[in-house]
Amino acid sequence: MKMKFIYLILFCCIICSSCEKATDYNSSPRDNFETLWRIMDENYCFFEFKDVDWDEVHERYSLLVKDTMNQYELFDLLADMLAEVKDGHTNLISSFDMSRYWAWYEDYPANFNEDIQDNYLGTDYKIAGGMKYKRLVNDQIGYVYYGSFSSGVGENNLDYMLVHFKDCKGLIFDVRDNGGGTLTYSDRIASRFLKERILTGYTQYKKGNGHTDFTDPKPVYISPSDRILWTRPVVVLTNRHSYSATNDFVNIMRLLPQVTIMGDRTGGGSGLPFSSELPNGWSIRFSACPMLDINKQHTEFGIDPDVSVSMTEEDMAKGKDTIIDSAIELLLSKADSTNTTTK
Repeated sequence: MKMKFIYLILFCCIICSSCEKATDYNSSPRDNFETLWRIMDENYCFFEFKDVDWDEVHERYSLLVKDTMNQYELFDLLADMLAEVKDGHTNLISSFDMSRYWAWYEDYPANFNEDIQDNYLGTDYKIAGGMKYKRLVNDQIGYVYYGSFSSGVGENNLDYMLVHFKDCKGLIFDVRDNGGGTLTYSDRIASRFLKERILTGYTQYKKGNGHTDFTDPKPVYISPSDRILWTRPVVVLTNRHSYSATNDFVNIMRLLPQVTIMGDRTGGGSGLPFSSELPNGWSIRFSACPMLDINKQHTEFGIDPDVSVSMTEEDMAKGKDTIIDSAIELLLSKADSTNTTTK
């Protein structure tokens, strides 16, 4: 975990020294267009992986830039250009709007319904930091819902939650519709399920302005917490809205032998985001550093579950969450199998 932040600090020092200052340019539509295109050209990390011809994008959008454009027209044009990279981490931010690319989950089934989830959580669930948790099925299965990695989770929160589940046969950790947040919480939670230090992947950083100018992949490790651990079966629930830091969490959890990933493919978002500024003061946020899995492969387009399950219309009409029910069934079957083996 610490290595991620050390590398990020080093990266920030490098990229900040190479970024143009807004005061060096005029604020004409042309200058803002060229500055945005160049910042992306020199620093965005997925052009090659996504097979985006950024020079062709420049040629096409350059023809649309007019000196007579007002700020709203310019914003929409630049937002459309950024959408060419199909990246949920890439946003143009002004005082009046923020561009966003949401097709990574909008074009897919939701596989999550908060109203139906209420049928499982009820109103007597417990809250620890950003986690909602409760025992299900006559206290046999622990259920945790974590809706955002931007919501703080402390070590004491995790201790109390795991103690609450100490007699449970299995644990469901639901990160559906979790759009991401802070990697610190991803590592903190994942460390509670480890038996030993493991390699979780690799990180690369830009070392030049070319689209393929990256450092060699640097390994990233995570170690078990020195506090309460959970080594019994776990099912992590995912859908297409499991993004960014959530994608990182799933990438770690899928490496553990007692963990099953269930639901739909995650939304991806494996690039560490970074921000810069245009001459007119607008901010640009984009993916700058690729995070790779243990096979040095990108997970930018998401991670497939071990067991694919979708919420069926029939079950939803009955107020049932097919994915939660499938997770409960799997955990109970594992518990029964263990009991049979030990008899």
